Amino acid sequence: MNLLNAMTTFVRIVDEGSLVAAATSSGLSPAMVGNHLRSLEERTGMTLLNRTTRRQSLTEFGRVYYRRCVDILELIEDTDRLAQQSQATPRGKLRITAPHAFGADWLMPALTDYTAQYPQVNIDLVVDDRLFDLVDDQFEAAIRIGELANEDLVARALSPFRSVLCAAPGYVAAHGQPTEPAELVNYDCLLYTYARQIHADLSSYVLNLVGPAGPVDITVSGRVYVNSAAALRRAALSGLGITFLPERAVAEDIERGELLHILPKYRSPERPLHLVYRRDRRISPKLRSFIDFVVARFGR
Repeated sequence: MNLLNAMTTFVRIVDEGSLVAAATSSGLSPAMVGNHLRSLEERTGMTLLNRTTRRQSLTEFGRVYYRRCVDILELIEDTDRLAQQSQATPRGKLRITAPHAFGADWLMPALTDYTAQYPQVNIDLVVDDRLFDLVDDQFEAAIRIGELANEDLVARALSPFRSVLCAAPGYVAAHGQPTEPAELVNYDCLLYTYARQIHADLSSYVLNLVGPAGPVDITVSGRVYVNSAAALRRAALSGLGITFLPERAVAEDIERGELLHILPKYRSPERPLHLVYRRDRRISPKLRSFIDFVVARFGR
């Protein structure tokens, strides 16, 4: 006989005052209630109730066993309640990964708003340009820049990356600015080291541009190489040279005149940006809340 059901029935017998009352309140037959009680007494090898035709009372061991049964049943109820709350309320640790170009400079600042909305979620963000395996490396979601590999993942498209050339007014005043992409070789360039165009010795860098006549590839030399878009932006604002950064990173600077848009007819090809996560019919509330937040903040 099921031990948990027997314990539940035993507690009901004590609380209701008799086997008949317990049978009535539980919807069981008096015989079944008696069977539950006997199964516990046989299991423990102890008498739990002193019974006469008129009254019942707990034995000394029965009192101890009753209290333990109540504690166990309350713990089960609390555990079940916690599980139900966890299904409705985002909570727990959320482990995610993103490349430097997005994670440090855009996702991390946005997570301030996310954690304010969901204070019971703890973020474990790994900012790294490596493509982690979400299952093997135990990530629940990842941001991916570029074309997706053939992975069995759910992908939510975000606003694509598109980079532009810009420089501080002071740098342009001192050095001028190019009128054609080929002239970039004559200027100090501030470059992002994630791009795979970089040669091993960092001596040159291929800028992939799209202009009125189509794609243009220009090899330039870098004065500064950095793996942070935020650091490159600061370098450009300081007048160190011309940089090539995601449009979203410098749009406000250009609008305020703190940076000048260089070669405005030329931009990088659009690079896809996706939020990916494992296929699972039961997405946890914390992951669902993160997906909805990222799509709302960075979606198309």
